Amino acid sequence: MITIKNITKSFGSLQVLKGIDLTVSKGEVVSIVGPSGAGKTTLLQIIGTLDRADTGSVIIDGQDITKLSQSKLADFRNQHIGFVFQFHQLLPEFSAIENIMIPALIAGVSRREAKQKAMSLLTMLGLADRAEHKPSQLSGGEKQRVAVARALVNNPAVVLADEPSGSLDTKNKEELHQLFFELRDQLGQTFVIVTHDEALAAITDRTIHMRDGIINEDAYNSECIDEEHTPDCCAGSEDKTADESVDINDICEDSNENSDANSDSNNNNN
Repeated sequence: MITIKNITKSFGSLQVLKGIDLTVSKGEVVSIVGPSGAGKTTLLQIIGTLDRADTGSVIIDGQDITKLSQSKLADFRNQHIGFVFQFHQLLPEFSAIENIMIPALIAGVSRREAKQKAMSLLTMLGLADRAEHKPSQLSGGEKQRVAVARALVNNPAVVLADEPSGSLDTKNKEELHQLFFELRDQLGQTFVIVTHDEALAAITDRTIHMRDGIINEDAYNSECIDEEHTPDCCAGSEDKTADESVDINDICEDSNENSDANSDSNNNNN
């Protein structure tokens, strides 16, 4: 699924990553932990094609992403990688279902199919009745669930999460953590999660410990010899495709029409 070899990264004279080697198997939920400045987020950004390594290779689904051009990287990111951030990053002017549809529309999926996929995910996550609500009308836990649905809409090879529960209260944290495992069990989804949350790290399939730009080999090897993880140390692969383009501005028009309709309804009620 994911094979990382000898990744290095420097910012000026500061070397942040110092030769990272790592494999993640399909269907694993892997956490990356370590003190601030260890290089966790930088590694996640390189895996997610948001930054480039100085040296080394990153292979996802059989594709060495370090060899792709910027335009091909954008396409690969859209179709093979889902992201969940600490703060949901939902677009405030769009409803929950519209936010989820956007990556699918960018991938060239028809508007009808994108809406069906988004609604299916909302139903799976228990948010079907919140589909037309704007982010400002959702709770913190609901926003993060919508963000998870958005990450899943293109059936990505892997979902990368950077402190996904960092902004949530205890109850919503626990529910979000459980959701990752439910999605792994139901969809075979792979998750790589950067976290400071010890409770989350403790329940993941494997925990990668980083410090000063390197992986703590002793901690890593003790995880790898666990019988649950040993058989799948090498990657598998799957390909995702999309078809039928659509103008994303249609969403904006629908959003405005819905807003006007709601406004007229309110005026009539008054």
